[in-house]
Amino acid sequence: MNRFEFIETSLKRNIAVIELNRPRQLNSLNRKMVNEIVGAMEEFDRDENVRVIVLTGKGRAFSAGADIDEMLDDNPVSLEQLNQFADWDRFALIKKPILGAVKGFVFGGGFELALCCDLLIASIGTEFSFPEVGLGVMPGAGGTQRLTKLVGRTKALEWLWTGERISAETALKHGVINKIVAPELLMEETMKLADRLANQPLLSLRLIKDSVNKAVDYPLYEGMQYERKNFYLLFASQDQKEGMTAFVEKRKPNYKGK
Repeated sequence: MNRFEFIETSLKRNIAVIELNRPRQLNSLNRKMVNEIVGAMEEFDRDENVRVIVLTGKGRAFSAGADIDEMLDDNPVSLEQLNQFADWDRFALIKKPILGAVKGFVFGGGFELALCCDLLIASIGTEFSFPEVGLGVMPGAGGTQRLTKLVGRTKALEWLWTGERISAETALKHGVINKIVAPELLMEETMKLADRLANQPLLSLRLIKDSVNKAVDYPLYEGMQYERKNFYLLFASQDQKEGMTAFVEKRKPNYKGK
C-alpha cells in the first residue's frame, strides 16, 4: 500500500520513480505534498540500491502550481512561523541525479519544482510559466534565482513580469529543458536516459553534479580549485580503478558505486 497521500513511488531496477498524484487538481502543490516529495527523494538518496531519481506527474499535467486555497489567508507572520520554504531548501541537498519528465502545465510552484531537477525532458505541447505576478505575488521557492541562472537576467525578467506561457520549444532554445519528445514516449525516453546514467560510476555522477552546481555560484578560479579536489578524490574510489583498468583491458567496466 502506498504510504504517501499525494505522491506514488516505485523502484524500477536501480531507478526510483516519484509521481505527483493529485491529477484532479492538476497536481497542484500543497505543503504536505512538497514535504512528501523531498522526503521520498532523501530516502532514495540514502538507498544504496538507487542510482537515479525520476520525477513526473500523473494525469495531464506535471503541476499547475501551488495550491492557492491553502495560501489564501496567509500573512507574513504565519509564513514565517510555518517556515514556508524550508522543505524546498532540501532539494538542493540531493546528491543523486534527478531527471524530470514533464508534460502539460508546468506553472508556478510546478515550474520551480521542475527547476530543482538536474535534467528535464518535456513532451510536445508542454507549457511553462510563472503566473504569480497576476496574483499580486512572485515566485518564492527559488524560481527567480534558478530561472535567471539558466536564461539570464533580461529573459528571466520578461517571463516573470509578463507571466506568459513558454512553449517547450522556447524552453529548449533557452536551455531550460534538455529534450522534447512525443507524449507517448515521455517516460520511455526518460527511463532510457535514467538507465544510461544508472550504469555510470555513481561517485563520478555525484561529484560532477557537485562541481557543476558550484560553478553556478563560484568565480572561475575558485570553481576550478573545487573541481580539482573532486577530481583527486575520485582516485580513491574503486570505480576509478575499475574504469581505467577496463579501458586498458578493452572490456566493459563493472561499476559498483564505490
